[in-house]
Amino acid sequence: MFDFLDVYPWLLPVMIFFGRIFDVSLGTLRIIFVSKGEKYIAPAIGFFEVFIWVVIISQILTRANDLVAYLSYAAGYASGNYIGILLEQRIAYGIILCRIYTQKNGMELVQVLNKMNFGATMTHGKGSTNEVDIIETVIDRNQMKALEDTLTGFDANIFYVIEDVRTKQNGIFAKRKNILTRWRVGK
Repeated sequence: MFDFLDVYPWLLPVMIFFGRIFDVSLGTLRIIFVSKGEKYIAPAIGFFEVFIWVVIISQILTRANDLVAYLSYAAGYASGNYIGILLEQRIAYGIILCRIYTQKNGMELVQVLNKMNFGATMTHGKGSTNEVDIIETVIDRNQMKALEDTLTGFDANIFYVIEDVRTKQNGIFAKRKNILTRWRVGK
């Protein structure tokens, strides 16, 4: 299958490096989908991840006999972790709970969030120095940047924490955009 590597042995470290990048990046995505309970996506990604790994490891065991191939394996693994993290941040898959603490009027923030189609719940609390309003909202991870901009615009000293949520039910949530609406119908 890879007889060309006998003619061009310098391609082996390149193939190993990029194969490991794909393999490890897919592994990162698979772990994310497993943690979110995606029982159909995670196995499909796992199939390709392991297939690539088996192909790469077989080439290492049959052809690799120098330090360059071993270093390309390690460098591909490290780069794959980095690229996997970048992909995960770019995809921003999942649901998060944002718990917001502000010393300003929390009801105003709830109204701002409601205008953005984010459901929000507010309670009062006693902080270490002052009373605070605590606002909680559950949003899709890909909406976090818009929420961060709104929060810092509302209160420059705002404090918030983010938690991953596996499922949500019975609340006020922003309407999801249908991916098919981006395409023109009929062509």
